[in-house]
Amino acid sequence: MKVMHARQDGASSEMRGGTFTGGVWGDPVMPFTQGVQINNVFFSPGARTHWHQHEVGQVLHVVGGSGWVCEEGYEPQRIRTGDVVWIGPGERHWHGADPSSFMMHLAISIGKTDWKEPVTDAQYVKG
Repeated sequence: MKVMHARQDGASSEMRGGTFTGGVWGDPVMPFTQGVQINNVFFSPGARTHWHQHEVGQVLHVVGGSGWVCEEGYEPQRIRTGDVVWIGPGERHWHGADPSSFMMHLAISIGKTDWKEPVTDAQYVKG
């Protein structure tokens, strides 16, 4: 058993860069431990991840705002506060905030994450 306490005093939210479009901040909840990583991720309106996939899968729990999640080859689906999304192993996808709303989710990523190219404006939902 391992107890991991909340953010350390004086720690700042991390501005996320290279694998996101727009303003995205993250707060690690649990560092990569035995193949699992947990983060609170805050997306400003219109911000989103790049395309990516997870070795074993990912769970998203939307805790505020609204946004979109999209598996490659399918139409984007709206997600709102309280929704939970299961993304299966190897499913290429993206997720992010609605153009007119922030979104915050708890992301539980299982296994390695393989980051790909940015989501184009044409692929992103315009609300």
